[in-house]
Amino acid sequence: MPSHDTRPRAPGTAGGAPPRASYADRLGARVGSGSLLGLIAKLTFLGVINATALYVLISLVPERAWTPIAVVVIATLALDVVYLSKRTLPLKFLIPGTIALLIFQVYPVLYTAYIGFTNYGTGNVLTREQAIDRLVSDSITVPPESTRYQSVPLVDDADGSLALLLTDPDGQQFLGTEDGLTEVTDADIAGEGMDRVVLERYRPLTLGEAQLREQEVLEFSVPVTDPDALEPGEDAAAISVQTFSTAAAAVQRLEYDAERGVLIDLVDGTVYTAVEGTFTAEDGTQLRPGYRTLIGFGNYERVLTSAAIRGPFLRVFLWTFAFAVLSVVSTFVLGLGLALALNDPRMKLRRVTRSLLIIPYALPSFMTALIWQGLLNTSFGPINRMFNLSVPWLTSQAFAGALPKFSVLLVNLWLGFGYMFLITTGALQAIPADVKEAAFVDGASGWQAFQKVTLPLLLVAVGPLLIASFAFNFNNFNVVYLLTGGGPPIQGTPTPAGHTDILISYSYRLAFEGGRGQDFGLAAAVSSIIFLLVAVFSWIGFTRTATLEEIN
Repeated sequence: MPSHDTRPRAPGTAGGAPPRASYADRLGARVGSGSLLGLIAKLTFLGVINATALYVLISLVPERAWTPIAVVVIATLALDVVYLSKRTLPLKFLIPGTIALLIFQVYPVLYTAYIGFTNYGTGNVLTREQAIDRLVSDSITVPPESTRYQSVPLVDDADGSLALLLTDPDGQQFLGTEDGLTEVTDADIAGEGMDRVVLERYRPLTLGEAQLREQEVLEFSVPVTDPDALEPGEDAAAISVQTFSTAAAAVQRLEYDAERGVLIDLVDGTVYTAVEGTFTAEDGTQLRPGYRTLIGFGNYERVLTSAAIRGPFLRVFLWTFAFAVLSVVSTFVLGLGLALALNDPRMKLRRVTRSLLIIPYALPSFMTALIWQGLLNTSFGPINRMFNLSVPWLTSQAFAGALPKFSVLLVNLWLGFGYMFLITTGALQAIPADVKEAAFVDGASGWQAFQKVTLPLLLVAVGPLLIASFAFNFNNFNVVYLLTGGGPPIQGTPTPAGHTDILISYSYRLAFEGGRGQDFGLAAAVSSIIFLLVAVFSWIGFTRTATLEEIN
């Protein structure tokens, strides 16, 4: 018996064949978009991303910042592939977050660690090429007895090369090019003023051209002697531009030998070899500026072995650990106590009181620290004046700065208890009421119910937050630096270190307040050590929290 197709047919189609999709729909489906509007939105988004990446690359390539260039290229290609494919739906949500994680968290950590292996700091900021150019250019000087010339900048329209029309004090004229100095006569110059043409080739720069090529003109020089043909003790000379209308014969003292990678003093023959980013002679004489370069574990070795740094570093580390622990404990105890008191339904005005208690936490810490600095001022602070005291809350040297340390902890308690109050209030409200009721039925007292039931359950919930608070206070730069500046200073230390300094403020002072100027490499090494310490302490804390959760 023949079968008949009884399925309904789409209007306008023969035999029930599906309608042919439009080209836009088929293209949209191919690139993972369900509609033409979605396709347009997707292509617009990718166009913005690629245009931004191209702009960034154009800015980075002249700087030779190869690592950021690689990151931009890889990230852009990853976004293009993922968003133009229909088979990578999960990655469309993972890739943006992953790229943000790499750029804003992973890369800064790795770059800081990299800086810790370099000599980056005052005197070693430039690249090697920049440092060589600076040293050579700085060695070019104009002796008092040098000849001064009247100068007119010229340009060759054929290739755009620059030249100088020089006139010495005797009225003799010369044409100076990159190849050297050539004497010219009036017969070699046609026209007058701005219409002059020298040797039928060079004409004066117009005002607009001079403005556009100002830096190029000021850096232009005419070689007078060949450095390779100099006798020992003879200076290499060149005529360099002083202003747009004057030039003078200058001498060059240093020359870079690219084959040997050394700088040579053309006057006395001294050879300067690159040693850890600084060109140094055999007698120890150094040329500045130096350049950035890798020095291995030199900065870490200084931190751990240098007596000038090791002594303060150990004291600062112990205080940093104590400060972080005491800050977490004190804020947690006070915040939990207030949360327990205000968790009682018999308490009146609980909402208003809770709102008032979070004000210290809501205010910016830098502003609060400066206010407390004024309150604790020895001479004019309201606290001393109110009680007719003269207590040096922030400057006392007695007992290893015990009073300033207490003041820092007090201010940090004021700033942090509101946060602990908030998280413990939420955790307490999440604990089922029947759990405590069961404890009371079993005959437990209020303290026993809190110790055996409430606190363990509370610690499971807030344990990770306590670890995060410890890590935050381990690097709590604002309170320490704005309140005491790390002081009072520890007596007898050759490096800037104070009794209230924590590791992050100590590394900042090493970088910006040391006698050697800004030492970013050393500060980055200390920061890397801080990162490792916090990572270890956090790992231990999370391990203990997991153990507590298993016990519960």
